[in-house]
Amino acid sequence: MNNNRRNNNFTHNVLFYAVMFLCIMGIAYFFLGGNQSNGQSKTVSQTEFISELKSNKIKSVQLQPNGGVYHVTGTYRKPQTNNNSTSGFALATQRDSKVSQFESSVLESDVTVNQLQKYADRHNVKISTHAEESNSVWMNLLLTVLPLVIMIFFFYMMMGQAGQGGGGRGVMSFGKTKVKPADPKKNKVRFSDVAGEEEEKQELVEVVEFLKNPKKFTRLGAKIPSGVLLEGPPGTGKTLLARAVAGESGVPFFSISGSDFVEMFVGVGASRVRDLFDQAKKAAPSIIFIDEIDAIGRRRGNGMGGGNDEREQTLNQLLVEMDGFQGDEGVIVMAATNRSDVLDPALLRPGRFDRKILVGRPDVKGREAILRVHAKNKPISPDVDLKEIAKQTPGFVGADLANLLNEAALLAARRNKNEIDASDMDEAEDRVIAGPAKHDRVESAEERKTVAYHEAGHTIVGLVLNDARVVHKVTIVPRGRAGGYAIMLPREDQMLMSKKNAKEQIAGLMGGRAAEELIFKSQSSGASNDFEQATQIARAMVTQYGMSDKIGPVELQSSGQVFTGQGYDQSPYSQKTAALVDEEIRRILSEGHEEALHIIETHREQHKAIAEALLKYETLNEKEILSLYRTGKMPEKAQATANEAAYAKTFEESKRALERKEDEKRENKSDDTSATAQLAASEQPTQPPTPAQSTQPSAADKASSHEGQDQPESHDDTTDSDHDE
Repeated sequence: MNNNRRNNNFTHNVLFYAVMFLCIMGIAYFFLGGNQSNGQSKTVSQTEFISELKSNKIKSVQLQPNGGVYHVTGTYRKPQTNNNSTSGFALATQRDSKVSQFESSVLESDVTVNQLQKYADRHNVKISTHAEESNSVWMNLLLTVLPLVIMIFFFYMMMGQAGQGGGGRGVMSFGKTKVKPADPKKNKVRFSDVAGEEEEKQELVEVVEFLKNPKKFTRLGAKIPSGVLLEGPPGTGKTLLARAVAGESGVPFFSISGSDFVEMFVGVGASRVRDLFDQAKKAAPSIIFIDEIDAIGRRRGNGMGGGNDEREQTLNQLLVEMDGFQGDEGVIVMAATNRSDVLDPALLRPGRFDRKILVGRPDVKGREAILRVHAKNKPISPDVDLKEIAKQTPGFVGADLANLLNEAALLAARRNKNEIDASDMDEAEDRVIAGPAKHDRVESAEERKTVAYHEAGHTIVGLVLNDARVVHKVTIVPRGRAGGYAIMLPREDQMLMSKKNAKEQIAGLMGGRAAEELIFKSQSSGASNDFEQATQIARAMVTQYGMSDKIGPVELQSSGQVFTGQGYDQSPYSQKTAALVDEEIRRILSEGHEEALHIIETHREQHKAIAEALLKYETLNEKEILSLYRTGKMPEKAQATANEAAYAKTFEESKRALERKEDEKRENKSDDTSATAQLAASEQPTQPPTPAQSTQPSAADKASSHEGQDQPESHDDTTDSDHDE
């Protein structure tokens, strides 16, 4: 049957191109060969030619023999009237036009060249004879047809490429889906490779069991969900879960992105949906996985694109295909999105995507499990505590944690280490949060001091208001756009945000500006990012969480309200309410600012101690911060670390001095190599510092700048998103 179909397709394609070729040839003949004459030439008969030659109207004649016929072309002495000339492109006859040339044909049996020469000699007419060209007709035909053949060839190649891109070989193959089923034997992903999502995996176990043993469910009258929707933030492992389901069940896995259905041609998306489901039904039991389904599943009727929008047609076809499922077909549709709020309600009703699984951000146990999975193939030093790293990375998803370990491995390789140690993990965490350190950035002493006291202000407020947050690290080393930053970590993972916690976060963000105002009696642009984060928290308190006494327990703005297809000009509340919202936001921010001023004012000595330590050491960890806050001094180990850093600096300076002296000796072409070796042995320190000791240069070794962008708590916004989920 397939062979007959191929033969029929081949026959239809050949006939199609043959008819097209004949049509193009006919058009070309009509325009190019139907009338060789133009407005400057006319065709005359043999009798007219001889008559005009005898009457002295012709100036010159050219003869060319061609198979017993003379092809005659000539020029008139004066332009003649062309009473019967027509143009191949003209629709009406052109009368009374003037021509200066003519064409004719003379049979060799009727007249000879000598006779024509006799007539020409009477009136001094020049006659020339050309040799016979046997291939002139074929040459003209070749020159006429060859460009058309080349054009048809390129047209055929273009249509063939377009057909192959659509999954087939014909012109109409745009409607074929590009996806091919993945080989179940090559899919090595299992549920054991997915960490930190135990509840999500448990929900998908039924899907795997149904694909392996459907009779277990059908004999009890149960019907497996026809669609499973995985929703959650980006990077949480939705696609990995779908691959794990396919790997565990061992069935064909059709994976396609939502954007692959949509093309510039109308109806292609719907055709590809039909073709995809036909392939899945033939390979049943199987899994169809549509990644980023919001590309075609957005809410209909939002006034965008009209009623014949290509995306809406694709969605309609998807709805029809999913609604037509039967329980014994063994085809399950899985889809992933991070914007389930924009999906069409018809797509989410029971019978289609009737099982929704939230793949959220992992908790501390989940993060530890994810770290252990990604650390399997990496040499980790014993001083690395993955549990502690999991506590230090709230809000990180699986992709962030994988990137964290990869950055640590890159740093260890850059430092020529054989293992990834704690210093590499610490630096990698800073790079993921704020970007790479910029030690070479130049800044003035005044600006550096401003940054130190600014970050010390965040730290002091965070230490005083430490019921929910703990100060983990503070630094004035510029990274990315931040001139410095302070990291505040929650004591434990939070799913809810209290009003007290929100106000403490706002006060902590205002600590940098409050310190500048108290110490320097001025304001800088370094608090711009602080204000952005604080304003977001205050607005959420007023419009979403109902934490304003004047507004009351009313939700005025949903977190997922933008671009949900509900319209763009609809205001969620009146102008009077909007003014009241702005007033409440300003009041909350002002209260946080006043509280920060009060805390720093009452803790001047601790604030100064932390700022001076930042100017000296540039980076302080949690233990050092607590020691400065309680005793005003750095712990003894920190002093030893400072001595080690100074020793590392001396070692590097002596090494560079030695290299300079060796370069000078090479330039002078000195032969006394033994003296150079003795000098190297005498100047080099007996024990170089370890790489971990040399990773913290002292404040005197480098200068950094404060760009006016302060970015503390780079991953603290996860509490809000967790609450929203």
